[in-house]
Parts: sequence; structure tokens; C-alpha cells
Amino acid sequence: MGNKLLDRSAQVLSVVLHPVWMPTAALFLAFHIDPHLTFTFSAAGQRVILFMIFIMTALFPVASMLMLWRSGLVSRLSMPLRKERIMPYLLTLVYFGMAYYLLRRTPNSTTTLSLFTGMVAALAMALLLTLRWKVSLHMVGIGGIIGMVLGLMVVHGARAGFLPLLFVVAGALGSARLLVGDHSPAQVYAGAAIGLAAPFLCILFGLHY
Repeated sequence: MGNKLLDRSAQVLSVVLHPVWMPTAALFLAFHIDPHLTFTFSAAGQRVILFMIFIMTALFPVASMLMLWRSGLVSRLSMPLRKERIMPYLLTLVYFGMAYYLLRRTPNSTTTLSLFTGMVAALAMALLLTLRWKVSLHMVGIGGIIGMVLGLMVVHGARAGFLPLLFVVAGALGSARLLVGDHSPAQVYAGAAIGLAAPFLCILFGLHY
């Protein structure tokens, strides 16, 4: 009974903290902890941008995964096989590129562009690794949020008292991915490292296109 409950909890956590939600969550947190990112537009403008990001980085990828699953190109929505992940990752990278283009068409700060550049870079690195090895995209996502928060704290002095909680959540998610059996410890650590480093470095050095 205990093992079943633990497995069920791991599956629920994997869904709640699925990587498709992470770009919207990251931008939402960034807007709320760093006023440097939002001084050029109103609260209504922030909601429009968040909704746009949600459509491009969450709804579009989910719709694509469902179509691939229904067509038989993906055996399960969890995509347990490495080769099954390549096409969804590639499509998601295209959607991220489209979202970045739209962000550049709105009055966002260069730091917001650097943040999203880091997200795109992390996804691109995960895709390249997936050609030979399976990396945890869940950990790329939660690592990206931690890297974003650290970057904003260093560059703009943003206050994020919830940062320790994020590390706890990341640890719980990593454990969940191991319990589900989709990844090895190395794949979990690699995903977290990629996710944390890419946005942190892009924000730190102001990298964006």
C-alpha cells in the first residue's frame, strides 16, 4: 500500500510539475520578483504576455504530443523511449522560437529576452543530448526556474525568499522521476544542471538575440 501511494504521488508530482508549465511559471515569478522587467507595461500587459507564452509553450506542445500519440508515433504520453522524444522536443523548440519572436515584438526588457534565450538554449541542449542519451526534461524545467531566480538576484538584486523551497521542490521532483522509473540519477542531475546553468548564464551576461 505504501509503495503504491508513493508511486502515485510521484506520478502526480510529475504531471503537476511537467516541463510544459515551466516557461509560464518562470515568467510569472520573474515579473513578480523583479520590477525591472515590467516597468514598460501595465498589469494587463503582463497578463497578455503570460497568456501568449502559455499558448506557445504549453498548449501547442501538449496538442502536438496528443497528435503524435494518437497517430502512434509515440507509445505513451510519458515518452519512455529516447527516440520517441526527439520529434516532440523538436516541435517544442520551434514553438519556443515562435514565442521568443513574439516577445521581441512587445516592449519587454532585455533581461526578459535573456531569460527566454536561456530557456531556448536549455531545450536545445536537451534535444542534442536526446539524440544519443535520455535527459530529464522535468529537471531541465525546474532547474530553469531556479537558474532564473538566481540570475535575477545577482543582476537586479531581486528578492526571492522562496528560493529554498524551490530547491526542496526540485529534490522532490528528481526523486519522483527516479521512482517513476523514466530516468537514471545521472539523467536527473544532467537535466537539473542544464536547466539551471542556461538561464542563469544568459541573464548574468545579458545574452539574447
